[in-house]
Amino acid sequence: MHVSTTPLAALILLPPLALMPSVARADPPQPAAGISQPAPSSATASNFQQLVIISFDGAHDNTLWERSLAMSRQVGAHFTYFLSCTFLMTKAEGGRSYRASGHKQGASNVGYAQSREEIATRVRHIWQAHQDGHDIGSHGCGHFDGKDWSEKDWSDEFSAFDAALDKAWEAGGIAQQEPDGWRSMVDGIKGFRAPYLSTSTGLVPAERKAGLSYDASLVTKGPAWPTLEGGVERFGLPLIPEGPSGRRVIGMDYNLFVRHSMGVENRKDSATFEARTLKAYRDAFTAQYDGARIPLQLGFHFVEMNGGAYWRALETFLTETCGKPDVACVSYAQALPLIEARKKADPSAF
Repeated sequence: MHVSTTPLAALILLPPLALMPSVARADPPQPAAGISQPAPSSATASNFQQLVIISFDGAHDNTLWERSLAMSRQVGAHFTYFLSCTFLMTKAEGGRSYRASGHKQGASNVGYAQSREEIATRVRHIWQAHQDGHDIGSHGCGHFDGKDWSEKDWSDEFSAFDAALDKAWEAGGIAQQEPDGWRSMVDGIKGFRAPYLSTSTGLVPAERKAGLSYDASLVTKGPAWPTLEGGVERFGLPLIPEGPSGRRVIGMDYNLFVRHSMGVENRKDSATFEARTLKAYRDAFTAQYDGARIPLQLGFHFVEMNGGAYWRALETFLTETCGKPDVACVSYAQALPLIEARKKADPSAF
């Protein structure tokens, strides 16, 4: 099945301000037990698990790290965290060591960590997530639009990301506490999502050269299977029906934020936005659960928009969904072998 993409010019995507941290706050995971894919006796969609793939871009706010990790344990889910590496540097360090293609030394659209103590807390959360079986992925460093980037530009960004993670415990002032296995975790990162979901022809070759096996930067007309391009499995966030008219929107919290309030914080109507969002998630899930059982992907950020409406909707959705029969709430890394197993058992679905 071919993944159809929507032109980026037609999309409203994440601007820098939505990822800014609050200055007031401070070996790759294997498929989880119990989600192995059985070989069905007949290849019908209901013989297969419905996969739900939840990811977070940026992954900076330490309070939301704690909340997401607690949520995952409560509902029995595994997530993908796409890290932005400037949150593992202070401004002083970033100004010396990081420069993105086409930008001045030390520039970052999402800022930097406010202190070494903030970095120390964050790296402990990343390590805990890895130990809990979550998927750690890359969101690059300074959240720049790479639509005009060459293969070398992307490769430089990936190298900067790796270097920042290699030095993260040192940057947090706790180098002596770096756990055995941290470097192996960094070397084992296999996934990337481009900031703004904005890509160029140089991206996939750079991903392949960096040893990445999947990309999650596309947008699809609805839930769709990943497609293999240049040795990289490419996933896309789906357009899902939402609101009274059922007009489609990218299945990502920021796009709902723009749909609901023009990207302007509106706490007064938070409950209404939460209800609309939850219905959209439920409807998108049910369409697949009762249908072709194509994985449902939903994207989020470590920012509570419109009074936290989208995080509350996510928590309710996962609480009522992950425990359903034949449902697995998994990371991208966990989804890949399950999708491959289904492809072998049910090739007509692809």
